[in-house]
Amino acid sequence: MKKVVKFGGSSLASAEQFRKVSEIIHADKDRRYVVPSAPGKRSSKDTKVTDMLYDCYSAAGDADALTKKIAAIQARYQEIIDGLGLELSLDEQFKEIRERFEQHAGSDYAASRGEYLNGIVLAAYLEYDFIDAAEVICFDEDGVFDAEKTDGKMRARLAEVERAVIPGFYGAMPDGSIKTFSRGGSDITGSIVARAVHADLYENWTDVSGFLVTDPHIVQNPETIETITYRELRELSYMGATVLHADAIFPLRKEGIPINIKNTNRPQDPGTLIVESTCRQPRFTITGIAGKKGFCAINIEKDQMNSEIGFGRKVLQVFEENGISFEHVPSGIDTFTVIVHQSEFMEKEQNVISGIHRAVQPDTLDLESGLALIAVVGRGMRANRGTAGRIFAALSHARINVKMIDQGSSELNIIIGVRNEDFENAVRAIYDIFVQTQL
Repeated sequence: MKKVVKFGGSSLASAEQFRKVSEIIHADKDRRYVVPSAPGKRSSKDTKVTDMLYDCYSAAGDADALTKKIAAIQARYQEIIDGLGLELSLDEQFKEIRERFEQHAGSDYAASRGEYLNGIVLAAYLEYDFIDAAEVICFDEDGVFDAEKTDGKMRARLAEVERAVIPGFYGAMPDGSIKTFSRGGSDITGSIVARAVHADLYENWTDVSGFLVTDPHIVQNPETIETITYRELRELSYMGATVLHADAIFPLRKEGIPINIKNTNRPQDPGTLIVESTCRQPRFTITGIAGKKGFCAINIEKDQMNSEIGFGRKVLQVFEENGISFEHVPSGIDTFTVIVHQSEFMEKEQNVISGIHRAVQPDTLDLESGLALIAVVGRGMRANRGTAGRIFAALSHARINVKMIDQGSSELNIIIGVRNEDFENAVRAIYDIFVQTQL
């Protein structure tokens, strides 16, 4: 078997964490390709190395400040190197980093050095080959990730080595300049490596034992999801669940490679298995609950709207022309509602309102702000009658008014709109009716 393992920043924040990572890797000979993040926080008051690098780069014009900030970052790595008893010097790397900072190599270059340096340290500790991600992760001239070129380069390079460390988060443009993914992008690098080597499993190691059914800041000690499909994960990630970078799914889904979310500090826990499809029955009717605040609804009414061909297109074109993406479009015979992010809409609300009036001449148009959307997701909902009824009964019992309902024909998820101030209580009510009552 071939396993690709990615370790997050909290898993590599100190020498002690490095030793845990080494034990995990050496416990399974199939863990052959390792993708590290930059060192994360050692405590709640600590600073992530990536943030230290951003701050350091901002001081590139002040020689004294730059010297001090680079020294602080080098001390973080030296602490790890000394703690592991390694005979390794990063002096040359830090000399180059300083020179490139002074040349204003760019914030992407600055941010990527955390993973780059951590990769060098981890490769030395594991005695694995080190492969600079800039050699195998490709972006085009516009800064767009080039999946096929990357796959070819990565596959050819890794065919030459039995075991390797490839830093996460960054790659290179055609001219060699460094380009990063969005924050959390080491997850994407791991999935790219897994696709290239046709891995049997991609293990994503972090500081939690898998995906939780809902946000632990809202529900105390929520249950862990044992198995989840890619489609369910996409729905939950889109609505705010953040254990795995949403874009990490695509390279793996093409190859049908499962992902296992694991806890570095509790490696014995099974974690959450993410798969294309499964016959495994979920523990609960629902798989997960996620949501966000800060939406608004544009409610449009017009008699005989249903017989007016192109009505919906004309309305949505107004939002497109104003550069606003919509989230949901619930509708009735004579009503049409567009749900959007309130922060995006507010600056252009009057342009949108006048545009809609010109486009479709509505009878009435009103706005409702301060909405939260909650996604209730689960493949088990298809086989269980009355799921929507149970949701609404739970919300009614909690004295929460439902402002919007949207359900796709796949029966994979139900979106509920509530007032911002009802958001947390709504999540708790839904969790209680579907999870607590089944335990």
